[in-house]
Amino acid sequence: MSILNESLADRLATPFAASTPPPDPGALRPQGGRSYVAGPRQPALRHVTIPQLLRETVARFGPRDAAVFPAQGLRLSWYDLDRRVDQLAAGFLALGLGRGDRVGIWAPNRPEWLLTQFATARIGAILVNINPAYRLAELEHALSLSGCAALVTARRFKSSDYLGMVQELAPELVQAQPGRLQAARLPALRSVVVMDDAGGEPVPGALSFSALEKLAGPAQLLRLDAVDSTLDPDDAINIQFTSGTTGAPKGATLSHYNIINNAAFVTDRMRLAETDRLCIPVPLYHCFGMVMGVLGCVTKGAAMVFPGEGFEPEPTLDAVAAERCTALYGVPTMFSAMLSAQTAQPRDLACLRTGVMAGAPCPVDVMERVMADMNMRAVTICYGMTETSPVSFQSFTDDPVAERCATVGRIHPHLEVKIVDAAGATVPVGQVGELCTRGYSVMKGYWGEPDRTAEAIRDGWMMTGDQATLDPDGFCRIVGRVKDMIIRGGENIYPREIEEFLARHPAVDQAQVFGIPDPHLGEVVCAWVLPAPGKALTEADLRRFCEGQIAHFKVPKHIRIVSDFPSTVTGKPQKGVMRERMIALLAS
Repeated sequence: MSILNESLADRLATPFAASTPPPDPGALRPQGGRSYVAGPRQPALRHVTIPQLLRETVARFGPRDAAVFPAQGLRLSWYDLDRRVDQLAAGFLALGLGRGDRVGIWAPNRPEWLLTQFATARIGAILVNINPAYRLAELEHALSLSGCAALVTARRFKSSDYLGMVQELAPELVQAQPGRLQAARLPALRSVVVMDDAGGEPVPGALSFSALEKLAGPAQLLRLDAVDSTLDPDDAINIQFTSGTTGAPKGATLSHYNIINNAAFVTDRMRLAETDRLCIPVPLYHCFGMVMGVLGCVTKGAAMVFPGEGFEPEPTLDAVAAERCTALYGVPTMFSAMLSAQTAQPRDLACLRTGVMAGAPCPVDVMERVMADMNMRAVTICYGMTETSPVSFQSFTDDPVAERCATVGRIHPHLEVKIVDAAGATVPVGQVGELCTRGYSVMKGYWGEPDRTAEAIRDGWMMTGDQATLDPDGFCRIVGRVKDMIIRGGENIYPREIEEFLARHPAVDQAQVFGIPDPHLGEVVCAWVLPAPGKALTEADLRRFCEGQIAHFKVPKHIRIVSDFPSTVTGKPQKGVMRERMIALLAS
């Protein structure tokens, strides 16, 4: 790919525009009184591969910063990134890997993650994202289901001993030659590549990351362009595992076409350009990091700044200030932590302008403080799911604060969304139903699971399982999960509404609302509530707060003040576990 070796003038397609004029608001509204919206048809979709996209960006912005890792003291220009990606890609070829082979990556946000993302795409290998918080059973499931031929791993992260778990699953590694592993429990796995750490001892049977970068000879480097010419934008290029709140994690399989275009449209809504610098403290294993962050920057030529291996508020703010970042990603709890850190030690954040807050509803006070104290007046809100690459709704930078907090914005380009009832009929505007998405962003399927794919994608529509409404202007509001809806004495109750109401109490940090069985009403409302730090809170306080403010049937019958919530490895609260524990508690 290196532009030092070839002229690209006749190979560059029209690049993504740095910014696109916002569409006519009228075009984003539901038509005919039905909850159906279709996104604008401009800018055009691009049918290119990740290597083609990176090649264009390198040609346009070569000497500029591409990626900065302050914790490692590493700064890569687009030229630097291009050269290292090619060396690593050629190393993968030397290991015998190629188009369609699966390569797992198990690590926090490190330079090796970024290089592996582009190097696997360069040869058409499918990158399998493994959650850094996974433990033994989850790791085995991910590697086995996807049939990984190689695993690139850190030695450890926080309390997780990655190498120890790999060696437990594949004890044969100790006796194997690098690249020739034959493990009974992981029969597809042939190669283990271990990231370099200062003072780290060589791992028997494994190859170090630095050795892999030097493994290729001229023959493999010369093969890269020939391999590149065989790739198709519709090829699978990434497998991302869902969080598994309802069973074993599923491997959502995404193509170049899926994630490149979604990344471009997310950064379009932010008005990101080649002069911007995006701070990415969100995890790379997730779409938020690798698609919205990394690929989003590549579509615009913006610099990526990775403040650390995992999120910490102080280093994130330090990186923003030192690198003069203009954009920042995070979930509401991350922004809350950064606001506290900024209050304790103010930094110059005048450089910030925009970003994305996603993953959970944003309280109005947090949004207002992010805009005022962090200067992010153009911050946007997103909604989506891994299976849709991920974003389907996003606010515009000038939407009112109330809309950015109460809704997830309006539909993305080239997508259709409808909201349907239990019979599959599109509901009237303003009525609650299941949100369904159709268009370029819908995944290819769940890897190796055709039955679960057929259940999720019906006639091209991705059944999200989220309950939502559309208003007359096309703004979407997520009200909960289909499976979480409570039916109390014939009344449909949406937990999200009650959770948002309880969160207004000054002593409440978070609330989780769910239904539990009742012999007379079918179900009744139960709430688990996490107090705000340093605040005292009782059940009686919350009952008084609800009186006369919400309908009587929405007032929780059972309230429990807790110190934390059971959650998945990705941090999603597990209402099913809470429900089971509450039922057991009430029965005791």
